[in-house]
Amino acid sequence: MNLERVAVLGGGPGGLYAARLLKLSHPDAEVTVYEQSAPDKTFGFGVGLASRTQRNLREADSASLEAIVAAAHPHDMSMQVGEHVAHLPNGDLLAIARTSLLEVLQQQARQAGVRLHFGERRDIAGLDADLIIAADGINSGTRAQFADRFDPHIETGSGLYLWCGTDFALPSALFTPVTTEHGTFVAHAYPYAPHRSTFLIETDEDTWRRAGFDVSTEQTAPLDSDETSLHYLQEAFADTLQHHPLVGNRTRWMRFRTISCGHWHSGNVVLLGDAAHTAHYSIGSGTKLAMEDAIALDHALTASPNLEEALAHYERTRRPAVEYLQHIAHRSELWWESFPQRMNLPVEQLLIAYMTRAGKVSLSRFHDTAPMLVRKGLSSYADLPADAIPGTDITDWILGQPLDHGDRRFEHRIAPADLRGATTTTVLDIDFDSAWGPEATALIETAPTARTLWLTGPSTRSSLLSRLDFAERLGHHTDSVVVVEAPTSCRADVAAGLASVRMHLAFFTDPATPDADPASSASRVLT
Repeated sequence: MNLERVAVLGGGPGGLYAARLLKLSHPDAEVTVYEQSAPDKTFGFGVGLASRTQRNLREADSASLEAIVAAAHPHDMSMQVGEHVAHLPNGDLLAIARTSLLEVLQQQARQAGVRLHFGERRDIAGLDADLIIAADGINSGTRAQFADRFDPHIETGSGLYLWCGTDFALPSALFTPVTTEHGTFVAHAYPYAPHRSTFLIETDEDTWRRAGFDVSTEQTAPLDSDETSLHYLQEAFADTLQHHPLVGNRTRWMRFRTISCGHWHSGNVVLLGDAAHTAHYSIGSGTKLAMEDAIALDHALTASPNLEEALAHYERTRRPAVEYLQHIAHRSELWWESFPQRMNLPVEQLLIAYMTRAGKVSLSRFHDTAPMLVRKGLSSYADLPADAIPGTDITDWILGQPLDHGDRRFEHRIAPADLRGATTTTVLDIDFDSAWGPEATALIETAPTARTLWLTGPSTRSSLLSRLDFAERLGHHTDSVVVVEAPTSCRADVAAGLASVRMHLAFFTDPATPDADPASSASRVLT
């Protein structure tokens, strides 16, 4: 396909990367990026790049990835609750200052022959181009201007967060909560340069209001930072910060907005990155998604005979991956919004819960990556020494552990079939998408008093993950034994849920499979 002129609205990472890739694959085309801000003007602090993202960028354009890596800062990951710390070695994690990333991508775009125009706000109507890429961010003017074509939908989370930074490099990426007189705040922090770290801090609305941040937010001008909040949080996280200051950059409390669009393209205009979709920051950055969008768009334009088919191909092939990540991100967002209820867990067990929170990473995969850490977490689950945890078949081992709950003892974690019909058991049919939505909350508030609460529902994996979320929430409001029904195909998810203390027992709904055998006559329960 012949492209003579390509215009890119937005000089962020996604727009710059798309411009470079398209110029490399269409060398005769005139590719121009229009960015309304100055070349060194940006907001935010560091940008994280996981190993899989690095692989994708290397396959698409190794030269630009090598330039990014050269300017990036490697780090490991850890979680800390109080004085207890769990380390997760992972040398593949990188972070880079957003300003440095933009500088690298601007240089790479220029080297490819892309024209860059800064300090210039352009509208689609004034552009003469075969293809217009709208990479103009979460507040996309293009998406808003043509809302009738792109059919955008925006969902706003209930939690609040703010981005800030500090002037020293943490030894590793760190997740850590701090509880003050007003409530709990959780920091997601990581180093991105020898003397810089990003600090993202989040909390719930009640804590936010009790601390007076509703007032400070209202009193902070749009171009300023909320100094009241920064001073408060600097004191709250003083130990983690090693008494360094928190630094703002138009820092203010926000609620995360998940954006989706019914259509990503119209005519010769295509949305890319945050303009088309967002996914909660806890599963990766919008930068990652935007740059991977650019790769998919370039592939589609190279493989298709005309623009109409190319843009349809781009959306058709890229949308499933984005929607999957948005689904995972939504579960992760809800997990973080409910984080304080898990702070009683030993930190290694809490890290298991974190890694498996959204169903993206299996416990077995996590065990392969960090076997000693996982064994420490499982030792808390089973109340056994870490060296008693097997190195293989941990799913079967988790299911085979006994449970003592009040005056009851179960010889393993698969509920006996006849428990479902016992007079002391209440069966709850769970068929809602979110364990934290209004329907779930109403059920929590009216849950009957019973020795056993048995959760059933649709057999899809997504439904099971929602039941596990609900079971965990229910467990904080009842002394009942909570049983979750699951298809045998989801044994790994069940094992992760048990190890994360999301429920007490499981029951597999495929009676003909060997996996369900332990739930028959071999099961014993003292009632």
